Amino acid sequence: MSTGRRIFGLGSRRFLALSVAYVGGMAIVATSLLGGLHWNLRPVAPAQAGGTASEVDTTATVGIRTFTAAGDAVIDEDVVYATQPDGTQLTLDVCSPPADLPATTDGTAGGGESAGAAGTGEAATPPSAQASPTDGSTAAATDGSGQDVQPTEAIRRPAVLSIHGGSWARGDKGNGDWRNVCEWLASEGFVAYSVNYRLVPAVSFPAAIEDLGLAVEWMRANADSYGIDPDRIGAFGGSAGGNLATLLGARGSGSLTAGSRVAAVAELSGPVDLSYDGIVVAGGSSGLEQIVLDYLDCESLLDCPAAKQASAVRALDRTDPPTFIGSSTEEFIPLGQSTEFAADLADLGIVTQLVTVPGSLHSIGILDEAMRVQVAAFLHEHLGSS
Repeated sequence: MSTGRRIFGLGSRRFLALSVAYVGGMAIVATSLLGGLHWNLRPVAPAQAGGTASEVDTTATVGIRTFTAAGDAVIDEDVVYATQPDGTQLTLDVCSPPADLPATTDGTAGGGESAGAAGTGEAATPPSAQASPTDGSTAAATDGSGQDVQPTEAIRRPAVLSIHGGSWARGDKGNGDWRNVCEWLASEGFVAYSVNYRLVPAVSFPAAIEDLGLAVEWMRANADSYGIDPDRIGAFGGSAGGNLATLLGARGSGSLTAGSRVAAVAELSGPVDLSYDGIVVAGGSSGLEQIVLDYLDCESLLDCPAAKQASAVRALDRTDPPTFIGSSTEEFIPLGQSTEFAADLADLGIVTQLVTVPGSLHSIGILDEAMRVQVAAFLHEHLGSS
């Protein structure tokens, strides 16, 4: 048995194996560098055990759980809308109406719960019949008599960004309740984008709202992919998602059809004022205060500059979008937040609708049929239909 050093010649098998490994390794490094140093791509996931649960803290069949999806929505899951420098992949699910769902000229969609309540109108041609040639050709069709007919432009549907709740620390776009929201919005003729965003404790404010801004910008940039009108994007959220939806509406100023601006907002049980006055003085519980402190990464709301920046009520101006506000009267979030927010919007001349219901159910726990009809009608009024 030899005890001397092994010499690897240029033609040896060992040398060839090492060469292949080295070249492969360099290829991986090069790919990583070209990809922006995303060494460990990973999707946003719930921050704690059980994090996929809904913020509706009951097993009862209430709110959105009273909606039964037809099962005909076209669902595209886990679409990456942004990748953070640390490799965190931000994803959303897209729920599109079935291709044969008609739209009506009065701004409602056929097949949804709002159709009966909002009135009827002449049915438009379904999307599948209005699609333009996908190859860019301009070949004309005929009307049956041999006369050329110009091709009809494909339907562009309004879109709604759907934002789950969970104290900014848990929840998921695809849990049972929020998937139901996604399919409900699709049944109303909207293309719904159910979004995940980064959660506490991995991040704090303003990470979540920055993620949502990226989501809206991505929706606009990729409007053709899902057949949406980039000028008609709204936001819907509940609980912490309601806070984020209203802040998304209040951020920035001017046109509602560019950047990360949205053209309409609907929120349920959203804390719109995270200041000491809005939480503590208004009668919020110590538990709510701690949730807000964790989100804002502050020791006290008496000395927390982020509280103002994270509050839609502190960022309003006259160019902000129409806003629907829903709350229960014995809400975990002080009811005064909703009533004062509605008053502030009205003072600025911003169209607003406030709906309160008796009881203590929270967020999409109050999204029963009656509330769904009102929310859908509001969104149709301000986003239109196809």
